[in-house]
Amino acid sequence: MRIYDFIRGKKEGETNHPEDIKRFVRGYVEGKVADYQMSAWLMAVCFNGLGDEELAAYTEALIDSGERFDLSGIRCIKIDKHSTGGVGDKVSVALAPLVAACGVTVPMVSGRGLGHTGGTLDKLASIPGFRTDLSTEEFKQNLANAGVAMMGQSVRMCPADGAIYCLRDVTCTVESIPLIAASISAKKIAEDAQGLVLDVKVGDGAFMKNERDAEGLARKIISVTKRFDLRTKAVLSDMSQPLGKAVGNALEVEEAVLCLKGEGPPDLRELVLTLAARMLSLAGRKQGDARKETEDALDSGKGLNKFIEMVRLQGGNPAVVEDYKLLPRAEFKIPVTAEKEGVFQKIDTYKIGMLAVELGAGRRRKEDSIDPAVGFKINKKIGDEVEKGEPLAYVYANDETLGQRIARELKGCFETGDEAVLPPPLIIKKISP
Repeated sequence: MRIYDFIRGKKEGETNHPEDIKRFVRGYVEGKVADYQMSAWLMAVCFNGLGDEELAAYTEALIDSGERFDLSGIRCIKIDKHSTGGVGDKVSVALAPLVAACGVTVPMVSGRGLGHTGGTLDKLASIPGFRTDLSTEEFKQNLANAGVAMMGQSVRMCPADGAIYCLRDVTCTVESIPLIAASISAKKIAEDAQGLVLDVKVGDGAFMKNERDAEGLARKIISVTKRFDLRTKAVLSDMSQPLGKAVGNALEVEEAVLCLKGEGPPDLRELVLTLAARMLSLAGRKQGDARKETEDALDSGKGLNKFIEMVRLQGGNPAVVEDYKLLPRAEFKIPVTAEKEGVFQKIDTYKIGMLAVELGAGRRRKEDSIDPAVGFKINKKIGDEVEKGEPLAYVYANDETLGQRIARELKGCFETGDEAVLPPPLIIKKISP
């Protein structure tokens, strides 16, 4: 295979042979394919896509570049969940222990935040002592003991994907649907789960801005994971406004705990229960029974108890569930007040995410450090009535000057008008194979 011809073929819309794709990725990992050659092929894929056989071959190449988990020693059925990322998306923190409390094993390998979206690992790391750097054996042991474990991706799992993602990030090739589908699918297949529920976010605060692209991504992942015997279902959920109220790592952990206590925001509760029921249905429960079982586990406190068990096993301080002051706390709380009365019309969710990054709650580059204490609480949803002088949000900051400036900019993210508007539906669509 001549690399030049391989790249030219994809540039001109031809189909790359599956074995050539595997050789190309393997060559990149071994240093025989240069960054500029991989970048050229990625850009060609952005313009011309990947067929089903090409996508399967590329996914397999990513998997084969590293190690796979072997969870066969854990008898319970293993179901994972993946979100494409959004603002205020703390679902996994509550969802994983809740599903485990229903008797389904949840092996969750999560990521850190990048850009305007938050990462589950960053949220969990705000719990004092909580370890996300588990070894493979520790991960398996925790799954066997508690039925749930949450850790970061090992450098040995799909290393080709990690290296290629760095290129995608700097060559404007991140948002290609087949490349996203392969990246997500490869890690979940290597994780050795038996089922996967996707939460594909749609809207201004998501990578997928419209329903068509979101559904296209969901169906691509469902299709490719089926080839590797990973059963997948998807939910398209709204990200035209932040999920819940909290945006920021410790603030979101507190809100996830409130959800497990039955006290969280209604939209967070509903999405957690919807995804949990889908996960239980993949484990063999009937859909109606699955929903009731997850509601009972949430309202009875079983989900909260499983969260406490998970935190303890991973070295964290479980007392945070009763004393939120044990979580990192920001020094300054700055209100953002309404300048006029009216109805909440629109929220610039993407800008809220980027302002959170600027405040220190997220990162622009993977090597950036974050401040787990800072963030926002957004008090209003689209369609809510607003009174003049009412706090629309609060900024939690450790630098008062920066916090005041962010508060002024945050005010510009909220559009208030006189017309009544209906809130957007939280659950846009459910997709099954």
